[in-house]
This record gives sequence, structure tokens and C-alpha cells, in this order.
Amino acid sequence: MSISVALQTAVFEALSNDAAVQSLVGDQIHDGVPAKARFPRVTFGPTDTQHEDLVEIAARTETLQLDVWSRDKGRLRECKVICDAVRSALHLADLSLTEGALVLVQVESLRVFQDPDGKTAHGVVTVRAELEEAGG
Repeated sequence: MSISVALQTAVFEALSNDAAVQSLVGDQIHDGVPAKARFPRVTFGPTDTQHEDLVEIAARTETLQLDVWSRDKGRLRECKVICDAVRSALHLADLSLTEGALVLVQVESLRVFQDPDGKTAHGVVTVRAELEEAGG
């Protein structure tokens, strides 16, 4: 397995097990969007990795984007509420990885805007994780 996959799995589990996130999006947390996906939902977006190997530790900083999508008559409110719930579930969370170790996870930014269709609110949650790779 990959430490990136382990991080994504831990983030997915944290969101899936968070009562506030679940009350807002239910089971609509996806890596890719299934044909029958509903609004509102959270999807995994791009990931950026910076390797920061130390003398005896293989380390990396991984930034991942979570996209929040809602359709509430063109309004941004629902999307903002979901973004805040995602932040609360992940910021400084103690995530358990199946590979490597999480040193720190932080939500760096939230951004909410209306998509060009005029109906869909789009939120971008930027999450940064400092990781130690197994067997560094």
C-alpha cells in the first residue's frame, strides 16, 4: 500500500465517522463521483506531495484537496456549513494510518464559491499532513 492511500483512507474514515459531517452529507463521500451520487457531497480532489527526507527518517508533507458540493438554489450557506464540519472533523485530528505515521494534520484553508452553472456551490478544503514513511 501507499502512505498516500493510507492517509486518504484515514481521512475518509474520519469524515464517515463524524456525526456532524454525516448529518450533512450522509454516505456521499467519494473518491471519484459515482453515477448516482447525490448533493450535497464531499469528493477527494488533487494531492500534492513534498518529500522532506531527514538523515534517518523518510518524511513528506502531503496536501490534499477535499471538494464539497451542494445545490441549495444557488446559495452558498449549506456548502459553508459542510466545509466547517469537515474542518472540525480533520483539523489537528489524531488519525490512525495503516502505513507510516501521521505527525500532524491541519486544515489550512476553506474556500466557497458558486460554480458557473449558477446552481452548484463548490467548497475547497485544503488539508496538509506531515507524515513519516514506514521503513524510512
